[in-house]
Amino acid sequence: MAQAESLVNALKNVLKARGVTYAQLAKGLELSEASVKRVFAERSFTLDRLDQICGLLEMQISDLAHMVAEDNPAPVHLTREQEKKLVSDPKLLLVAVHVLNRWTPEQIVDAYLLPRTELTRLLAQLDKLGIIDLLPNDRIRLRVAPDFSWLPAGPIQQYFREQLRNDFFNSHFDQPGEKMIMISGMLSEESNAELQRRMARLTKEFLKAHRKDLALPLERRHGNALIVAMRPWIPDSFKRIKKQDG
Repeated sequence: MAQAESLVNALKNVLKARGVTYAQLAKGLELSEASVKRVFAERSFTLDRLDQICGLLEMQISDLAHMVAEDNPAPVHLTREQEKKLVSDPKLLLVAVHVLNRWTPEQIVDAYLLPRTELTRLLAQLDKLGIIDLLPNDRIRLRVAPDFSWLPAGPIQQYFREQLRNDFFNSHFDQPGEKMIMISGMLSEESNAELQRRMARLTKEFLKAHRKDLALPLERRHGNALIVAMRPWIPDSFKRIKKQDG
């Protein structure tokens, strides 16, 4: 997959930087030059072979991995086009959200009416979109950063905003795990700005807790949504009888 290609490209860059030819590498590996060229062209490295090559170059496989990570830092956001693709297919979005929350394919199939063959197809689409690497036996490697989040005001956030209007607020918020606070008052611009800074810190605390809890078993984790919003606002009924400035 894409990770393997990046690893091979990093190895090629090392060979080029050190002036090591395929012929020289073949001699060290006790292979023909044609065999070495074929291995690189087909990217058919075994771990033993890769370790052997790294040994000849006096480096570790982990050194290659670090080079790949530095050249291809994991994104903290998807592109707008990637998010549009997810929103266009509810099942694809469902699978994306769950794998980003570290669900296994088995857990997804157990929880949803999604045949394993269809799940594999959807995972392959996520691989093609560059969101995951799909490994043998449907194992998953994420290709996003640990502090990943959806694009601000992007297609995913707009999609979930519609869901919030229609479903999220359809609750009295009086059950365990639920809480809603609605307050209003008159604030200065400075106080508004300070409260927004505190809201940003609360967002970081939520994401910190999310990342920490990813290590827990799935049965101890539950989908949660936190909404904290603030803006200058008065009800429309007030606006209609308010004197216009000037």
